[in-house]
Amino acid sequence: MTDIRDEDRKLSIAPMMDWTDRFDRYFLRLISKRVLLYTEMVTTGAVIHGDRQKLLGFHKAEHPVACQLGGSDPAELKQAARIVEDFGYGEVNLNVGCPSDRVQSGRFGACLMADPQLVADCVAAMRDTVSIPVTVKHRIGIDDQDSYEGMKAFVDTVADAGCRHFIVHARVAILQGLSPKENRDIPPLKYDFAYRLKQERPDLHISINGGIKTLDETEDHLGKLDGVMIGRAAYQTPYILAEADRRIYGDTTGTTKSRHDILRAFLPYVHEELAAGTPLNHITRHLMGIFSGCPSGAKFRRYLSENAYHKGADESVIEQAMALVPENSLDAPETA
Repeated sequence: MTDIRDEDRKLSIAPMMDWTDRFDRYFLRLISKRVLLYTEMVTTGAVIHGDRQKLLGFHKAEHPVACQLGGSDPAELKQAARIVEDFGYGEVNLNVGCPSDRVQSGRFGACLMADPQLVADCVAAMRDTVSIPVTVKHRIGIDDQDSYEGMKAFVDTVADAGCRHFIVHARVAILQGLSPKENRDIPPLKYDFAYRLKQERPDLHISINGGIKTLDETEDHLGKLDGVMIGRAAYQTPYILAEADRRIYGDTTGTTKSRHDILRAFLPYVHEELAAGTPLNHITRHLMGIFSGCPSGAKFRRYLSENAYHKGADESVIEQAMALVPENSLDAPETA
């Protein structure tokens, strides 16, 4: 297990369902050695009763890596957190932000904002059983409960249970009337809530999430906060992370890898996974954004889409797709 330090939290990649699986995390780790990676959310029931190796297994190269849990029963979260720690994760994070109907029916995710004492009880139960940090990712509120005072009261209650790290998704979650996708875009961003929270609770480690797309924006937020979490932009345009180690962490020891170098470094891992029975398209779906904005980037994506799903497809499909994007032309606009 690799402990996650405050320094690691300066930039993290959000837990995203169906996106931040172990294949994507390994790929992102080749782009940045330092950013903190998160699993997809896994429910306590799945962790306790399901195929743990499939749900929680990860490559040691992914460190630093944290696991996000979904649940609302303190006893179940306590058991699941212990399992997560035993698997070697450096942090366990509680989801108090997901607005989906499935999550609401299970009484966890964003709807827990309405019951801060239950969240505090969940945090206390997990902290009683693990030595790794227990953190909370939450919204600024739900439905019409979206005042700064309400959010701060939630944070204060959970902090009293021993949580020191909060990731603020700076939008309200509209549980009635908006889909999960709409909840990622329609409610306005209120970064000032997170800024004010940090000013009033300087003892807490406060990270911000929501609508952040570039390292320039990341650096602006880090002037006021302890950490930044990037979501969809890191998946759809992953090469934005290529300068993260230098710009965010001050690491001048390495050199910035080209997109082609990253993919070439990924090929041995792909070969190992194919040998273990993983279908190629389960891996290549995470590569689609690496040439976003580059000339012939669309050709790369199309070739993978049309060829990675074939029976017997191997890593040569990636090499052939790469060959469609000349290495000396990546500064020109993307063409079809």
